[in-house]
Amino acid sequence: MSKIFAVGDIQGCTPSLKKLVSKLPAKSKAIFLGDLVNRGPDSLGSLRFLKRLQEKGRIECILGNHDLHLLAIDAGIRKPRGLDTVDKILAAPDRKELIHWLRNRPLALNHGKILAVHAGVLPQWSIDQTIEYAQEVEKALRKKTYQDFLANMYGNTPTKWSHSLKGYERLRVITNALTRLRFCTPTGRMEFISKEGLKAGPKGYMPWFLVPKRKTQDALIYFGHWSTLGLLKRPNVICLDTGCVWGGKLSALEIPESGKSTRKLQLIQVPGYDHPMRM
Repeated sequence: MSKIFAVGDIQGCTPSLKKLVSKLPAKSKAIFLGDLVNRGPDSLGSLRFLKRLQEKGRIECILGNHDLHLLAIDAGIRKPRGLDTVDKILAAPDRKELIHWLRNRPLALNHGKILAVHAGVLPQWSIDQTIEYAQEVEKALRKKTYQDFLANMYGNTPTKWSHSLKGYERLRVITNALTRLRFCTPTGRMEFISKEGLKAGPKGYMPWFLVPKRKTQDALIYFGHWSTLGLLKRPNVICLDTGCVWGGKLSALEIPESGKSTRKLQLIQVPGYDHPMRM
């Protein structure tokens, strides 16, 4: 059976992306954990390269918050911000095809008890529920009226999941959990300001994966989004955002077959982008 790798945040670092892909074992496949574009030197090149690989069946890409930000800019709902590097995508002759491809990417993927997301999973969600809720957002993004969802996507409220949530509030909570979550309370109330290490959350908040009795604690979850954690390997969670766009590395880690140990997984890393804003 060919190996499958999970890959951390690229954020438009095309040279690192191409170098990493060239180092993957022959016939292996990869799941990119979101934030495919933005902040790096060549977001357009990254998107084109990933699209070609996905169409060849070699990879799949999960959407992250920066990817959704690009979709909102393309739809005229948001304006580019200071460090954004998506202008070349917006001016590209294949802009329409690239945006359509991006809108059709998933927000979560699973293989048995192995789950891949960009940011996090709320403690009340099982693996099956995570996939089900992700598909609700995916369906909204794939509609002809997807701009309506993007126009209602932004905001920090509601801060907590409830099965009774409906409409855009429901979709917003799902999107925030899967693409923005770092800290939450034991009951799943989310907080979006804190971005530093494991102990940086406000009083009463903790990293989402340390919540006691989390429903996915028996799963192995791969995620990105949290560059200040670097490469974090725990028995049931692995963070692969190793700060490629900030002068760190781009990392790929093998995904084990169900039931196999995570101790001897193959790790592949390449140098990241020496960002001019890096301190």
